[in-house]
Amino acid sequence: MWAELICGLVIYRVVRYFFSDDDVLEVENTDSGVLFSVANKIEKLYDGKAYAGLRIPDADTGSREDIDMVLVTKGGAVVISVKNFSGIISIDADGSWVCNAGDRHKAERHPDPVAEAKKRVSILESYLEQRGVALPEGYVSCQVILANPKYCSIHSNHIPSEVITYDQWTQLKPEAKSLFSGWFKGGLRAGKKEMQESIHQRLNFVLSTAPMWDRLELKGNKYVLGEFLEFKGKHDDTQALRNIKRSKVSRLIIQKFSMLGFAPSKVQLLYSPRDYRSDGASASEWKELTIRSSTEVLFQPQNSTKVRKFKLSSILSMSLSA
Repeated sequence: MWAELICGLVIYRVVRYFFSDDDVLEVENTDSGVLFSVANKIEKLYDGKAYAGLRIPDADTGSREDIDMVLVTKGGAVVISVKNFSGIISIDADGSWVCNAGDRHKAERHPDPVAEAKKRVSILESYLEQRGVALPEGYVSCQVILANPKYCSIHSNHIPSEVITYDQWTQLKPEAKSLFSGWFKGGLRAGKKEMQESIHQRLNFVLSTAPMWDRLELKGNKYVLGEFLEFKGKHDDTQALRNIKRSKVSRLIIQKFSMLGFAPSKVQLLYSPRDYRSDGASASEWKELTIRSSTEVLFQPQNSTKVRKFKLSSILSMSLSA
C-alpha cells in the first residue's frame, strides 16, 4: 500500500512538473485579463485599434502615467479606464468612489476615476504634441468602463455620463453604436477627410511605438502586463537566449510543441527584431531558436511585488516595450 502511495506521489510530481504551471493557474480574472477582454470587444464594436497597457511620460512630474487603453478610430480617440470594482458603489461629495463588497469588513475608497481619466487625456495630448501630432480640440475624449459583473450601484442616477456600467457594457452591440456616439463627437469635427486620415495614421504610429508595459499572452486566453526580467533554465538554453533583449527584440512567439514521454520537450521560439518602421519587420526578418520548454520567464506583473515564473510551454507570445 505504501509503495503504491509513494509511486502515485512520484508520478503526480513528475506530471505536475512537466504539464502544469502554478503561476498560470493564478492568472484568473486579473485586471490584465479584464483589460484585454474589453480591448477585444471594443475593437470589434468600433472598428478601431485599442492600445492597452500604455505608460505615457508626464512632462510635469517626470514620471510615467499608466493608461489602461486608448481606442483609435477614424473618427477620434478615447482614453479608456477599465475598472474591476465589485460590490455596492457610492460616490462621495468629493468625487471619490467607495466600494463595499459586503464580505469585507472595510470599504475600499478609490480616487474619482473620471477625474483620473480626464487627467490622462491631458497627459496623452501633451505627449502626442511632443511627438509631432497636434490634434484638434476635443479630438481625444475619455470613458470609464465598469467591467466586473459583481458591480452594483445604489446611486446609479449619480453616475457621471463618462461612466459605462457593467449592464450597459454587456448590452452594447455593433448595431447599437449610436448609443455611445458621444465618445467621438469631438473627433468628428476634425475637418476634411484627408486631414482625418493623416491624423489617424500618425496617431496609430506614435501609439504603436509609445512606452507600454511588457505583455505575456498565455494559454487559455490569459494575459499579464508587467516587466520581463530574464530567462532561467539550462546553461545552453540561456546562452542561446542571450540576445533576446528589449533593445533588440520587440516580440516573441512560442510554437511547435513536442512531447516524447517524459523526455525534455522542445519549443520553437520565433522572435522579431525591433523595427520602428511603420510597416514593422517583414516575415523574412523573423529568427528562430529551439529551446527546452521547461525554460522559465521571470516576470514582474504590474502592481505586484512578487516575481512570477512562467514556463515557455505555457506562453504563446511575449511583447517587449523599448
